[in-house]
Amino acid sequence: MEIGIGLPTTIPGAGGDELLAWAKRGEDLGFSSLGVLDRLMYDSYEPLITLAAAAGATSRIRLTTSILIAAYRGDQVVLAKQLASLHRLSGGRLVVSVAAGPREDDYEACGTPFHRRGRRLDDLLGELRRLWAGAASPGLVPGPSCVNGGPPLIVGGHSEAAMRRAATYGDGWIAGGSSASGYDALAQRARTAWQAAGRTGEPRMLAIAYVALGADAREAAGRYLTEYYAFAGPKADMAVRSMLTDERQLREFADGYEASGCDELILIPCVTDVGQADRIAKAVWG
Repeated sequence: MEIGIGLPTTIPGAGGDELLAWAKRGEDLGFSSLGVLDRLMYDSYEPLITLAAAAGATSRIRLTTSILIAAYRGDQVVLAKQLASLHRLSGGRLVVSVAAGPREDDYEACGTPFHRRGRRLDDLLGELRRLWAGAASPGLVPGPSCVNGGPPLIVGGHSEAAMRRAATYGDGWIAGGSSASGYDALAQRARTAWQAAGRTGEPRMLAIAYVALGADAREAAGRYLTEYYAFAGPKADMAVRSMLTDERQLREFADGYEASGCDELILIPCVTDVGQADRIAKAVWG
């Protein structure tokens, strides 16, 4: 199983120099991907702009939206061009993971109906495939031409509709944080939907988890996650409790996900100290 690392883009006050230091350190340490979260109505960085900056600071590591709330972005052709541009500028390193997202305020700010977000995402993913393949209507194929037919599309979500969406439009499926046993059941549902859709081969299976190693980081990380998930009410406490806070816990967690067939686990930091990247690397690889 590959191990990726997130950039602390949603931690309020994170500086641009800190994000680029994380990107460079993540590549130097041998992580497989740099992941970024997406949230509009929050003190956070826009994920595609952030990955463009990270692309210029690195040369090998993959650049993964984990995940992009694509359905609130109004113009499909503009988004297709943005993603194709980032994919080509980075030398084909972009991976586009998307999901419908649970926050109404992000959609309201864009004038996009929250209750239709699933259907909008279905339409968008189909259009991205057509545009990147050059199969859209004449005059509606934006450049640049895509590297390798466009970036891989990974779809997230736990609902039946999300599983069908991943099987229909995606190259794989991504889960948020959960226990290894929970991931195993979810991953099996994703594989079942893949087979039911008549897809061949195996879907690429991804997951994310929140990490803050060490007692000095745990308290600050808990405050951050409580604020970040305040929209979810009591479920915010679940996000805090699921955070990985010591090396042994992280190793056992990663082992459980690998045993469940996860292809890549992206560990999202909950503090901005780039020294966390070294601690995470030591915990998972020794």
